[in-house]
Amino acid sequence: MTRREFTRKSTMLGAGLAASNFLVFAGKRAVRYADLNLTVPLPIQIVIDDVGWWSGKDGNKRQEPYRTGIDRNHVPADYQAIVDLGRKLGVRPQAATILCEWDRKNILREVPTITWMREKWDNSKWVGPWLDEAADIIRNNQSHYELTMHGVGHEYWADENMTRAEWADRSGTMRPLDQVETHLDYFEKLLHQNQLGSFPTAFVPTAFLHGFGLTGTHPISMAEVVKKRGIEYINTPFSTMYNAEGAQFGVFGIDSGVITIDRGEDLLDWNDIGERPSGVLTGPTCGLHWPNLLHEDPLRNTEIVDAWVNLLKPYNDKPETILAGNSSLFRNQLIHHVCTKVQIQENKFEIDFRETHTLKDQLSDTRLTLKIASDSALTFHSEDVTLSNVKTHQGRNDYLYTLEVDNSKGLDSAWVKFESS
Repeated sequence: MTRREFTRKSTMLGAGLAASNFLVFAGKRAVRYADLNLTVPLPIQIVIDDVGWWSGKDGNKRQEPYRTGIDRNHVPADYQAIVDLGRKLGVRPQAATILCEWDRKNILREVPTITWMREKWDNSKWVGPWLDEAADIIRNNQSHYELTMHGVGHEYWADENMTRAEWADRSGTMRPLDQVETHLDYFEKLLHQNQLGSFPTAFVPTAFLHGFGLTGTHPISMAEVVKKRGIEYINTPFSTMYNAEGAQFGVFGIDSGVITIDRGEDLLDWNDIGERPSGVLTGPTCGLHWPNLLHEDPLRNTEIVDAWVNLLKPYNDKPETILAGNSSLFRNQLIHHVCTKVQIQENKFEIDFRETHTLKDQLSDTRLTLKIASDSALTFHSEDVTLSNVKTHQGRNDYLYTLEVDNSKGLDSAWVKFESS
């Protein structure tokens, strides 16, 4: 099966589940009373896979990685495209990164399972000023670029033949533990070699091959292994995840203390380049592969970036969704979307945090976002929680309020009053 077929099949299998989750969870967290509609909106985060290759060439027929599958090499402008997308949307996209072609000193010769050249690894072709240019873009734009761990060589070479994938096999069983630890060591070595910062806090498994919980005869899960490196969050389609039914909250689960979130369905195929996106997101992740954000001519990358901006920006103006500013806000809001309940009584509404508090170790702070759609102008106040950042989107005959709530007191429930202004 080719990567295109594998990805398409996985997407088709996951589409029904992702769409179902989106509708069910959005419905459960929305209530209506008279002319007022209250939601705990579904957050959306942008996750871009396969960033980091310098060659775009699909090499799978030569036992090399698929890479990004395009007919040109990558350039620093392709990294700038990620930053531009984040800046124009006011968010911090995740760039799930492969680092083998950033190896300036050929240290990967020391780990034959990482690359197709094994002990003869030679990356001299891809060592040049473009490395420093791209690294500068990444370092200088941290508010709009999150380097996320994807892998070192993307696949796994037990001998001369490439097998899918780096962290787990096709059944989702984790690779030999000593090899996983070594690959993680070398991912970190390449980060330091290129001054790309500390170890990431998020992980996207390569080829979406991953197991939730224990796999094979391993005494610990992959989540437990990466947690020791500082990983707090895993993003992968549940349609291809071993033991996906073990995820306790439908669209996400907690595995060894690490939140694992269903990526759902991507809008484009993995190697589509120069395509203007269309369609409707069906879950909390807007998943892309790097070519999806780019143009065949790097000087025209902005055209594709702007097309994504036009597609995604309206999700901030919908009552049921919101673009997450960063990974931390995304995880917090998704937990609230699934677990926090709301109900309206006349001129006030209650926020019930009891189920959410069972996951308090997964929350980085005490904030959540609510959206209130109303036919009339309103003001809000509360003696229980702090309200801030009230943003208003006004249509011809209605209002949409985006309200930030801070439950710093740790209350199990809180009341918010509203009245016509």
